[in-house]
Amino acid sequence: MPEPLISICIPAYRRVAYLERLLHSIARQDHAPFEVVLTDDSPDDSVRELAGRFQDKLPLRYIKNPVALGTPENWNEGIRQARGTWIKVMHDDDWFATDTALGVFGRAIVAHPEATFFFSAYQNVYEENGVIEPIWLGPAGRRRLERSPWYLLGANYIGNPSCTLFRKQEGLLFDPAFKWVVDFEFYIRYLDAFPRYRYLDEVLVNVGINATQVTNYTFGVTTVQVPENHLLLEKNGREHLKNLVVYDYFWRLYRNLGIRETADIATAGYTAPLPQALPSMIRWQSRIPRAVLRFGPASKTLMFLHYLTHL
Repeated sequence: MPEPLISICIPAYRRVAYLERLLHSIARQDHAPFEVVLTDDSPDDSVRELAGRFQDKLPLRYIKNPVALGTPENWNEGIRQARGTWIKVMHDDDWFATDTALGVFGRAIVAHPEATFFFSAYQNVYEENGVIEPIWLGPAGRRRLERSPWYLLGANYIGNPSCTLFRKQEGLLFDPAFKWVVDFEFYIRYLDAFPRYRYLDEVLVNVGINATQVTNYTFGVTTVQVPENHLLLEKNGREHLKNLVVYDYFWRLYRNLGIRETADIATAGYTAPLPQALPSMIRWQSRIPRAVLRFGPASKTLMFLHYLTHL
């Protein structure tokens, strides 16, 4: 068997109906050589049994984690086990949108040898009602990403990891300290280190939207979002607060979570010292009526005034 160019890394935990749909979509792909690396956190044999049924259809390696690794360490285990030069993480509830999708990624590698990171358009598929929502990267998003990957704080223009393909880099993995911001925190670190990327303007991935996803049970949870976002800034550099997009992100974080006192940050679980501008930002917001903060143009103007006078 030739060495794979692309390793499709699937972190699994039960949910075999979703996983089977994904494996069928991979089996239909027209691109080779690739491998499938299936790392299993399940407490039972359901994923192992499904993997066995695909052994004659796919170049598949099944790896049972002796102890459940959780998100995102199970993603990282697939990357560590990968033999390919390129990594294609696929969540088990996502699947390829066309039979040629992997080939499009593969041909992009050849066409753009300078690039180390690719991502494509995708479509959200809502399980509850069957609604399909295509997501494209518009001109404004392209301009912002070209300026800095930190614009991903304002909006995740890339999508979830299933929408990406990246060259394997020694030691560059998803950070297990994060759940809510884990994907775009990785993108920021990756693109800061290796800024050559390409966007593929074609829907190549279906992203399943369902109630079991980590982002659904961490959305709006203060004890998740407050520690993670402050840790993201601390680990990657406080100087990024000088970026107006990053500044606005923290302004909106405090507003949306109702942070009105600096002590609320510690109560939410983040106890490290804060950059000087952030306690001041909280004090400013505490003196502004909530109705004014909720009015977008007024909130944006006040944020900008604070930025001008405190940085």
